[in-house]
Amino acid sequence: MPELVYPPVIAAAKTMFRVLDLKINIEGAHHVPRTGGAVLASNHVSYLDFIFAGLGANPSGRMVRFMAKQSVFAHRIGGPLMRGMKHIPVDRDAGAASFRAAVAALKNGEVVGVFPEATISRSFTVKELKSGTVRMARSAKVPVLPVALWGTQRLWTKGRPRTLTRRHTPITILVGEPIHPADYPDPNVLAAELTTRLTALVERAQREYPDAPSGPDDTWWLPAHLGGSAPTPEEAAAMDTAGEQRSPSV
Repeated sequence: MPELVYPPVIAAAKTMFRVLDLKINIEGAHHVPRTGGAVLASNHVSYLDFIFAGLGANPSGRMVRFMAKQSVFAHRIGGPLMRGMKHIPVDRDAGAASFRAAVAALKNGEVVGVFPEATISRSFTVKELKSGTVRMARSAKVPVLPVALWGTQRLWTKGRPRTLTRRHTPITILVGEPIHPADYPDPNVLAAELTTRLTALVERAQREYPDAPSGPDDTWWLPAHLGGSAPTPEEAAAMDTAGEQRSPSV
């Protein structure tokens, strides 16, 4: 079926990037296969990460089908767009159905985008990865590509006000080499390899990022181990736990 929704959404996003003069640096886009299924496994530091992770696949002419929570599809405006772009809803109460839908998409030659940390990392470091990413790739017999995003948290992240009109912000998108499940018969070893590679890519993106905080009040977007004022991983985990306990959906 023709893609009637995704291309104009991509065009609108690119226009906005130009208007805001975002300094987007994409490396490794050639790793995204031009045909066939693949899983893009990205770190998660911003509510906008799906836009930029998808941008990393654009040079290969691929449109990424992201797995996103069911509530996004229920939104009056966002829902029709998500369905039109053939993204995959994730219902926490029916996880098996979401998993089957993702595997089916992969077997049909789609690129599926996932955030294996499940939620935004408040510490801006890579959290423990959920097993679903590896299980999907193994079931569909497709490669996993780690994707590192950095700078997106400066536009909109958890616990901070949105600054969607922020101009000249550098955004880094690094797409790593594919990890082929057939090379890792043990799923635990495959999961460990994904964690290692994703962490290394994120640390490289942080290390090579072309901007620095403008002053003491602007260090919030840097992780603690790099001198920033973001929570440590331990503090972030405690904050997430407290948030889950307050949530009426849990």
